[in-house]
Amino acid sequence: MKSDCKFDPTRRGFLRSLMGGSMLMPGMISQLLAEDDPLSAKLSHYAPKAKRVIFLYMSGGVSHVDSWDPKPKLFADGDKTVSVNEFQGRKGDFKMFLKRPQWEFSPHGKCGTEVSSLFPHMAGQVDDLCVIRSMKSDHTNHYEATLGIHTGSFTFARPSIGSWVSYGLGSMNKNLPSFVVIAPQTPYAGGQVWASDFLPGAHQGTLVVPGPEPVANIQRRAATNRLQEMELGMMSRMNDRHLAARSNDPLLAARMKSFETAFGMQMEVPDVFDLSKESDATHSLYGMTRGQTSGFGWQCLVARRLAERGVRFVELIDVGSSNNWDAHGDMLTHTPLAKNVDQPIAGLLQDLKQRGMLEDTLVVWSTEFGRTPFNSGAGAAGREHHHWVFSSWLAGAGVKAGSVYGASDDYGINVASDPVHMHDFHATILHLLGLNHEKLTFRHTGRDYRLTDVAGNVVDGLLA
Repeated sequence: MKSDCKFDPTRRGFLRSLMGGSMLMPGMISQLLAEDDPLSAKLSHYAPKAKRVIFLYMSGGVSHVDSWDPKPKLFADGDKTVSVNEFQGRKGDFKMFLKRPQWEFSPHGKCGTEVSSLFPHMAGQVDDLCVIRSMKSDHTNHYEATLGIHTGSFTFARPSIGSWVSYGLGSMNKNLPSFVVIAPQTPYAGGQVWASDFLPGAHQGTLVVPGPEPVANIQRRAATNRLQEMELGMMSRMNDRHLAARSNDPLLAARMKSFETAFGMQMEVPDVFDLSKESDATHSLYGMTRGQTSGFGWQCLVARRLAERGVRFVELIDVGSSNNWDAHGDMLTHTPLAKNVDQPIAGLLQDLKQRGMLEDTLVVWSTEFGRTPFNSGAGAAGREHHHWVFSSWLAGAGVKAGSVYGASDDYGINVASDPVHMHDFHATILHLLGLNHEKLTFRHTGRDYRLTDVAGNVVDGLLA
């Protein structure tokens, strides 16, 4: 898809600033006004399996050898030495000590996929998962690796995958953003994780922060709907006269259009975050108590409500750039982090399935890299960054359920078969949405850019 569609920034621009995302800057207004409606629903390149994506991002680097990738030989050979030619981005000849995993693995479901005791609830859902044990990244630092898993670029800011999906498919609900990010804290790489960069600003992710007021200033100030309609009507007439005398002011026109659509958003947005009509059973499924307004269970339930109301891409970030899965000092810090997300994610999968939504919703679980199966000292309590191989999983629309794809070597140090690079991962996600990653492009600074840069292949082995 080329950047020749028309655009009107109003609804999205207003909501971004309202929810605490980036304000519309004057420099981008002219670009935004160059299109009539960038968020109108668009045809995919071919028939899609998925209509929407829920992306579950675990910040900091989840250990693959302690979660999704069983390594009996690593259990047996703990504290033995191995030689590697790189350690934490430094080239050389390093003698390392193997570290035994701290959680036991066992088979689950009809498919028998092995999962560690770190994720007992998700383990119960393996018949719906396609676990990838051969993921590869290009960088060992959090910032670059986080940028890579979200944008396909490890060195320069580029549009987020959610922005690309919004750009390619548009919105299914004009009163809600097409791309929403729910995060309690700022992750590595900050707002670049959900930025639209050179894509029209309407496709930037809208940040929602869990809490008693996840969307600030959304309630109307007028006493009644009718009074607000009258006020907006009068303001509209005054604004029209004002604009008529300043017809070449794109910033003014954009601001006016934003106000025109505010009423619809005020009706829709509060309902999304009102969980009072959800049953006690649903609250329990997500591990929530009634009235709860934070926690990953709340994030997952809100994600389902956004998805069923037509939001194209919802990303959930479990923690921020500290106190996360970055277990250098002690692997046991994985325990509370796993408890925070395990039941809510399992509940989300069950809820989507029983509502018939898993058939056309793609659920993605990933982290930016794994953790080393070795360490520089014997008996070390933690693990370091490891981008050579790690694990992710897909579930839902078009995915080969109850399967495992790819493998790491005996110790989980390198990919042994069927590597899945970040670009392949992204190409496959777009494919399931009916988008050809080589055709989803945007002309910028004299060249066509895409999410997968100049690489990437759809991984057929992940598809049903």
